[in-house]
Amino acid sequence: MKKPPHPYLVLAVSVLLPGCGQVLNRQPMRGLMFLFFTALLGTITFITAPPTASLIGHLAGGIFVYALSIPDAYRTARLRWTIWAKV
Repeated sequence: MKKPPHPYLVLAVSVLLPGCGQVLNRQPMRGLMFLFFTALLGTITFITAPPTASLIGHLAGGIFVYALSIPDAYRTARLRWTIWAKV
């Protein structure tokens, strides 16, 4: 079994670039889905938010999906790392 990337590396990459943590975990379709839904929900909330909303309010849907992608990538990397270490 090939050595997986360290979970902290995956965490750092997923914080910087949405969806890329999943790509490092060899889950490119999952990363692409997170990236797509981040852009989609960010666009929808940007269009539907009231004009008085802040920038974070305008992008809340995209930020929400982006925030969900970070622990998802880390959890998968941590599981793969633990399984690799025991084999």
